[in-house]
Amino acid sequence: MVTRPPTRSTSVSTPSTAASYGESSIRVLKGLEPVKQRPGMYTRTDSPLHIVQEVIDNAADEALAGHGKRIDVTLHTDGSVSVQDDGRGIPFGMHPEELRPVVEIVFTQLHAGGKFDKGSGGAYSFSGGLHGVGVSVTNALSKRLEVTVFREGQVAQLAFAGGDVCEPLTLRKSALSASSGDRKSGTTVRAWPDAKYFESVDLPKADLTHLLRSKAVLMPGASVSLTIEKTGEVLTWLYQGGLRDYLMQTLTADPLIPLFEGEHHADGSESENFAKGEGATWCVAFTEDGAPVRESYVNLIPTVNGGTHESGLKDGLFGAIKNFIDLHSLLPKGVKLMPDDVFSRASFVLSAKVLDPQFQGQIKERLNSRDALRLVSSCVKPPLELWLNQHVEYGKKLAELVIKQAQTRQRASQKVEKRKGSGVAVLPGKLTDCESRDLLHNELFLVEGDSAGGSAKMGRNKETQAILPLRGKVLNSWEVERDRLFANNEIHDIAVAIGVDPHSATDTPDLSGLRYGKVCILSDADVDGSHIQVLLLTLFFRHFPKLIETGHLYIAKPPLFRIDAPARGKKPAAKIYALDEGELTATLDRLRKEGCRETAWSISRFKGLGEMNAEQLWDTTLNPETRRLLPIAFGELGFSATVDSLTKLMGKGEAQARRDLMELHGDEVDVDV
Repeated sequence: MVTRPPTRSTSVSTPSTAASYGESSIRVLKGLEPVKQRPGMYTRTDSPLHIVQEVIDNAADEALAGHGKRIDVTLHTDGSVSVQDDGRGIPFGMHPEELRPVVEIVFTQLHAGGKFDKGSGGAYSFSGGLHGVGVSVTNALSKRLEVTVFREGQVAQLAFAGGDVCEPLTLRKSALSASSGDRKSGTTVRAWPDAKYFESVDLPKADLTHLLRSKAVLMPGASVSLTIEKTGEVLTWLYQGGLRDYLMQTLTADPLIPLFEGEHHADGSESENFAKGEGATWCVAFTEDGAPVRESYVNLIPTVNGGTHESGLKDGLFGAIKNFIDLHSLLPKGVKLMPDDVFSRASFVLSAKVLDPQFQGQIKERLNSRDALRLVSSCVKPPLELWLNQHVEYGKKLAELVIKQAQTRQRASQKVEKRKGSGVAVLPGKLTDCESRDLLHNELFLVEGDSAGGSAKMGRNKETQAILPLRGKVLNSWEVERDRLFANNEIHDIAVAIGVDPHSATDTPDLSGLRYGKVCILSDADVDGSHIQVLLLTLFFRHFPKLIETGHLYIAKPPLFRIDAPARGKKPAAKIYALDEGELTATLDRLRKEGCRETAWSISRFKGLGEMNAEQLWDTTLNPETRRLLPIAFGELGFSATVDSLTKLMGKGEAQARRDLMELHGDEVDVDV
């Protein structure tokens, strides 16, 4: 039994005991205080590896830009870590607006850096450090941090303690290099991570070694070293063979066919539709057994959770192999191929260069840039298709492996279907069902309105995606008894389509009839759409809570902006959709780089799904590789607290509680009307 906390009406506070809430209650965090207050929002707190990686990434960006050939990392006996590079060195002159040394700003101010300017004159056309919180977070979470910069014949030095300057900038002349006679250039950063912010201040050696080795792989010809003072151990990596050597050393099984490797970067021609230099380098191995090796990078930043560049590799591999199988009529009758049939046995190392990468979260573990899918796919598919048709025997071996994977998958889904039994209710007439019965891949979209439902039906993947259009707003079911639910047609259709009966949180419902692995709420990005989302979430929380608990409920995020871009050279005028503010900024940066004037495009706030045609709806909202789906879960509040919150929001007798809630938090919400 869950004990509920007392509601507002059952507790009484006197003026002497109640916490006062006024203008002085609002606290503004300045400088690096947000990082110190909530370090977990900016980095991992299990070890200081990520804050050290931020410094390493800056050194790697110099090498990526062609200005460095060495990165030397040292683990000192006093617990500090130093990173030295031979790049251009961080500028240390006075910033024209801030009137402080630039190197000081870089280490003490969030969202400051040299990587935001992506124009043709930008210092970093391609870089991984784009959020501007990198080394400033390193500084905030270190007891002490020292910076030494060699640049323009001078040496600049300064030091910080707890994120604040403790030794101001000093300058002296630089000595000549003994080997070349030139003056040295580069940056050295030495940091002492503060133990109070981390579970352990010890750097995991295996993870650090893997990170440094992968940097060397991705920068052929550049030397990366690790020195451990305590043991005297020195490790150095210098790869001339690049990705091939690295993948062959890492594989746990022999490849079925020769490795597929390649490199392609846009030359800036209008036919490619990508910025000059954008592209990918890859090496792929197909194996019959063993654990797949999968590593991906964007501008030398490791993306351990993948993202749209990996989706582009999957799309390119699948497209080329499927075309080969179709061309040679190799597919047995009744077998349908899916991208995972190809990807499940693929090991790869992928390095993508993206002009304006949009990462998920501050630690950049996943790439979200939608254009990266099309970029990598267009790089990979043509050369693989050509290679397979030049080496037909290898192509047939690969086709045999892929077809075997598809047959295994289909047999598994058929076994699941047999356990479901035959007594299935008649499905709703307006449900456009999918062809597959594989719970792992099947998705149901609950779509607001018949017009959007029509576009979704035409734009969906008929194999795995089902569409159920909803007419009007669903009934507020918070206080509706379970045996009265089916009096509402919309709720009846939802329940029958899903294949699960209404239940409560304390029930143990039979989920064996569940027909879809993902149930996705898809509504307009306006107030009415948000209202429909709330009504549907109320329905599922109140009457289908086990679907939330088992991770089957999602909200689909349609794009928020539409950019009407003019013709650019040979590129025709186009409507470009941006999912959020970050993608809007990246799109405008790309248009500027393509030569568009600031006034040449128009931006409109996008609200209605019905305004998009089938192809646009697929590309922005339905395609599993480019869409944004938000999983719904109970979260930190827990079930009981969520019940209290929803009672205030959805209960018929809770008007005063809702009014109090709006008065208390109304200023925090930006309502789009």
